Amino acid sequence: MSPEQTPAPSVALPPRSTAEATASKKPPVWSLTASATQTQPPLPAKCDRHITGREGVCCKELKGEDERTLVDPDVVRDVVIGLSDGLTVPFALAAGLSSLGESKLVIVGGIAELIAGALSMGIGGFLASQAERDHYRYLRKTTSARVLRSCEGEMEREVHAVLGPVGVDEKTCSMVAQCLRDVEVNTADEREPGGEASSARSISTDTESGLRWSKSVGLSAFLLKFGEGLEEVPTRRLYISAFTIGMGYFLGGLIPLLPYFFEPVAHKALVWSCVVTGIILLIFGAVKARVTGAAGRGIGGYVYGAVSTLLVGGAAAAAAYGLVAALES
Repeated sequence: MSPEQTPAPSVALPPRSTAEATASKKPPVWSLTASATQTQPPLPAKCDRHITGREGVCCKELKGEDERTLVDPDVVRDVVIGLSDGLTVPFALAAGLSSLGESKLVIVGGIAELIAGALSMGIGGFLASQAERDHYRYLRKTTSARVLRSCEGEMEREVHAVLGPVGVDEKTCSMVAQCLRDVEVNTADEREPGGEASSARSISTDTESGLRWSKSVGLSAFLLKFGEGLEEVPTRRLYISAFTIGMGYFLGGLIPLLPYFFEPVAHKALVWSCVVTGIILLIFGAVKARVTGAAGRGIGGYVYGAVSTLLVGGAAAAAAYGLVAALES
């Protein structure tokens, strides 16, 4: 070490026992208040677990009273769409065919409708997710091109339009815009030795270098995610959506048809179909409230989810049955 160089200031690490050091493979952390120097600890190492009263517990390890991992909302949406249609459409069809008097005809017609409906719903889910993905990719392409050709001031204004309403000042927005643009675009060669930006060199450098990092980071991804509320739709999502909606429709449609397999008289089977479908709608509403977090902490959320699902599904089935009865008369 040369005489001109000064050693880096040392930062006191919290004491750790031998057993704790061998049992845990986590990196050491700096206390926010017990530093020997004024050197700021690195962001991943900041922790306040060493203050009095915390007893060595990190805030990331603290759990709330009703904190749990929820199901992916996209999957929940597809399940709700499939099951809701499956519980309603085949039930209305079975109710209309029950006027023929034989359960065999109801079963044949219901199964045919189930297969066709499940395929149609699955294809619809696939095409909808594909259209969403293609729309995002088009907007990402146009937004990236706009970032490359726009000046810093315009990008700062767009970032401030997103962050300003939540309380971020203009100076911080300018810093965020510059950081995100540097992540996305290699601007090292855009500056002249004196610090001035050369527009001619900027255009050629941007055109040749383009994006430097992944398409999920940078200013374009920020503007799309927080400005437009859009995110990349992975390809596997297309197949998951198709399978979830199609199977949800098929399984949901089997429930109103089950009584017809055991009761040869269609009118009697219709009564049992109404009872079974109502019970399943109640259970489905309660489970949906649980997995989506809408139930909250009390039992009232489960009751509301179950009753609201029953009323909506029952109203749709009753309307369909009434229209069929009106057409017959």
